[in-house]
Amino acid sequence: MLKEFVVEAMDLAVNVEEHLLRLERDPDNKETLNAVFRSFHTIKGGAGFMNLGALVSACHLTENLFDALRTGAAPVTPLSIEAALQASGFVADQLTDLNNGTAPDQLAPMPADLEAILKDAIEGKASSAAGKAKPAAAPAPAAAPAAAAPAPSAVSAQAPSADGLDWEGMYQAVVPPGTYVRPAAEVRAEGVAAAHAAAEGTQAAVHAPAPEAKERPAGEPKPTTAPAKEESIRIDAVKLDALLEVAGESVQAANQAAVLLERLQQFKFEGQAATLMSALTETLERASRYSTELQRATLATRMQPVGRLFQKFPRLVRELAKDLGKEVELTIEGAETEVDRVVVDSLYDPLVHMLRNALDHGVEAPDARMAIGKPPKAYISLKAWQEANSVMIVLQDDGKGMDPVALRRKAAEKGLISPSANLSDDESYQLVFLPGFSTKEVASSVSGRGVGMDVVKTAVEKNRGAIHIESALGKGTKFAIRLPIELSIVPTMLVSTSGALLALPMAVVERVVELPETFMEVGGAPVLKDQGRPLPVRSLADALGYEPCSERVGIVVNSPQPYILAVSAVDGTADLVIKPMTALSVDGITGTARSAEGDLVLVVGLSFLMDGCRGSVRMAA
Repeated sequence: MLKEFVVEAMDLAVNVEEHLLRLERDPDNKETLNAVFRSFHTIKGGAGFMNLGALVSACHLTENLFDALRTGAAPVTPLSIEAALQASGFVADQLTDLNNGTAPDQLAPMPADLEAILKDAIEGKASSAAGKAKPAAAPAPAAAPAAAAPAPSAVSAQAPSADGLDWEGMYQAVVPPGTYVRPAAEVRAEGVAAAHAAAEGTQAAVHAPAPEAKERPAGEPKPTTAPAKEESIRIDAVKLDALLEVAGESVQAANQAAVLLERLQQFKFEGQAATLMSALTETLERASRYSTELQRATLATRMQPVGRLFQKFPRLVRELAKDLGKEVELTIEGAETEVDRVVVDSLYDPLVHMLRNALDHGVEAPDARMAIGKPPKAYISLKAWQEANSVMIVLQDDGKGMDPVALRRKAAEKGLISPSANLSDDESYQLVFLPGFSTKEVASSVSGRGVGMDVVKTAVEKNRGAIHIESALGKGTKFAIRLPIELSIVPTMLVSTSGALLALPMAVVERVVELPETFMEVGGAPVLKDQGRPLPVRSLADALGYEPCSERVGIVVNSPQPYILAVSAVDGTADLVIKPMTALSVDGITGTARSAEGDLVLVVGLSFLMDGCRGSVRMAA
């Protein structure tokens, strides 16, 4: 975590330097002021989490300065720019030390003169003693020794001027001690010269005032080796996505070439043609192998642990529970589970909405819990794990649970469903995802506006995922999110029905069974026994609105309520490069792909399949 913080903070520190130089040329640029404020605010947040006190103090004062500048409480003056540059230099020094292996508890403290110049700038002063004592370009920790008067030995060691007289030394001899401070630039210049010309004892004396040397334990010298080797680089996500698309297309091209070669091998080749065919086969196998490796390596660069996302939630839960007057403990499991970068980035808002709902709607207040025999402290668990080609993320609480009767009544009152709608309990739980639905009578700052869970379902389905709710009155609620591990390249089963070539995500495919010509019926719907359990049979052609056709192959779909999906034929499996549909929206279809033969394939949505090939709430309404 410290390494990730240093990498991100160093990027922000570089941008700060650029913004400050731009602000010096254009002091009235509000956008630049806001950008600098955000950068120091972000660094301060990370530094506080990593317990880096000096960094927090410097960033906090600089944040206050730019808050005053952007609100007009203080003017943008040369002093404020100088103070910000000094702060930026100090932050950069601290980050460099951390990057070079310095332990956080061995970092130099924030210099007093840096604190003074920042406070003077916040107060709107035109000049500062600290600012005069040290130019903006000087590193903050090195300026402290310059505030003291030079020792007599240092005066005598000064070089004479061109006419042979030491004017500066004579001036210091006649003025009261401590009233004259030599320019810091000259002190640094002498220090550099002394380092090259003086003996070892003189060098030790020159470096003695450094605060790090005084505070560092004897057995732990400050690292003086070369900067640590960069083990990672930051790449624009757009470039990474482009690379992944090229890798996927190369695999598809190799697969199509393999199909064409297989067709060519049906013909008889002799002599030189046979030799060329053999060489072509070998070359194609090698190209296919390398393209697959390229695809796998590119996918690995996009994978990130969900812990990067989960680590932001304990503090959020703690503060929100305190505001609501509740006692809640959050447990996190499976933080090391890896998933596509896009999924990690897009899941933050949905999970925040779910946690806020769990805290506000789900768990009870301590006195209410004790009244029904529960411990006063509520528990919320957040788990992640890999399951086949999917990632499961489950958020569960031990609160009061959902009342399906109350959900149906509230949805009918809001006009979201028909009062006569006959919904099952599972279908009633899905009502919370409808836009505008909320069980709160009065909206609060936490929830009640009817947009939170709608955002959750939209975000999950955008990533070709599905969400399912299980709840029990008095015991709690569980939200289970299933997402594909990889978004751009998806393992699929190719099927056909009514003349259309379709792809089903393998994440929901349990097995393939043969369908009889006639079925037994339950409630007028076809049912087939599979491994001793009766499962409803649903036609894929009918679900997608295609022409009726003969469907004698069934696919057992692994969903919260398993069923058998009837299709005309199964044409094998394939890893497809999915292209999202942006120009039009078709219910049940989330994207398109190309088969190995080059045919267009429609990809059936994971959420559509998990919901039983129908929008159950919409149909019932």
